Amino acid sequence: MTDAPSPLFSTVAVIGAGPAGLMAAERLATARLRVTVHERMPSVGRKFLLAGRGGLNLTHSEALEPFLDRYGPARDRVAAWLTAFSPADLTAWAEGLGQETFVGSSGRVFPKTMKASPLLRAWLARLEGLGVEIRTRSRWTGWKDGALAFDTPEGERLERPDAVVLALGGASWARMGSDAAWVPELETAGVAVAPFQPSNVGFDVAWSPLLRDRFAGQPVKGVALSHAGRTVRGEAMIAAYGVEGGGVYALSAGLREAIARDGKAELTLDLRPDISRQALTQKLLKPRGKDSLSNWLRKIVHLDPAAIALLREDGPLPTEPGPLAARIKGVSLTLTGAQGLSRAISSAGGVTLDAVDDRLMLKARPGVFLAGEMLDWEAPTGGYLLQAAFASGVMAATGVGVWLQTR
Repeated sequence: MTDAPSPLFSTVAVIGAGPAGLMAAERLATARLRVTVHERMPSVGRKFLLAGRGGLNLTHSEALEPFLDRYGPARDRVAAWLTAFSPADLTAWAEGLGQETFVGSSGRVFPKTMKASPLLRAWLARLEGLGVEIRTRSRWTGWKDGALAFDTPEGERLERPDAVVLALGGASWARMGSDAAWVPELETAGVAVAPFQPSNVGFDVAWSPLLRDRFAGQPVKGVALSHAGRTVRGEAMIAAYGVEGGGVYALSAGLREAIARDGKAELTLDLRPDISRQALTQKLLKPRGKDSLSNWLRKIVHLDPAAIALLREDGPLPTEPGPLAARIKGVSLTLTGAQGLSRAISSAGGVTLDAVDDRLMLKARPGVFLAGEMLDWEAPTGGYLLQAAFASGVMAATGVGVWLQTR
């Protein structure tokens, strides 16, 4: 974005003040464009702050090829975004804001403070220094007579910027501002929008009353989860309605599709993935003595009560070491439904990637660029969501610069 047009003649409206929108605003302002950010909520970055409440997972240290595989059908398009703004670039950017980072034992990258608020404060100070104007309670209502229309506390406001970046979010966490209210306006403009579906979401399981009442809210850690030939390592959290957690979220796209197609999905849990079935069988040959079965399993194979309860959900426990080892290595859960968008961390669906060009400009509306979750891509938690959101903001801003120079 070198040799960008003078701010006197080039103005850009960024609509949506989440990670994608704010990153686009920063890149545009750094290129000496005059940028106004519109946010319909009373403050910016609300979903970003909520996502960081339990520890802000910025990105992941995973090698590039498996990293890109996390994006499923959108892999090739997202690869271009990550070329423009890689995980290393995101880490350097955070540290440039004074937020030192570290890589956790799982490979995930966090700021040392573990919080989103210090990073957001530093970021907003940088944007202010770059001359970015942020208007909250400014809700985009569409186009009117060729201008952008905004509903503000002072009434309707019309603006005619030289370019627009829409970063309006998907359809999850509506109370944070992502309610997909923009869909009718874009569909009227001839933009293809795929229906929204829940992503990174929990699934329904018909638990026994005993497991539901005693173990809801308990994690089962260090397991391997498998579905349809794909296996991930992570955590499964027992919920009153079923199962959730990072390991489940990593498989949520395939599980969701299987339920839509077949009415159910089979999820398999290996409760002891670091030991082979043969070695586990040998451990189970040791005499139980006077221990209860649960206490013996805790001592011999280090299963906690929640994991043992899962074993029992799959039917009466085998007494022979071989079949018992097989059960521990392959607990089968039948998932009968997905939780809805209101319970989802993110959403699949949105503006189809065919509706935008390689620089994320709408083909049906030249000069309008898209970024973030309003585009039809999805990824698991673990840093992959935020990484692509930030990177898409960089890609959209780069597209704006190129488009303004070639007009």
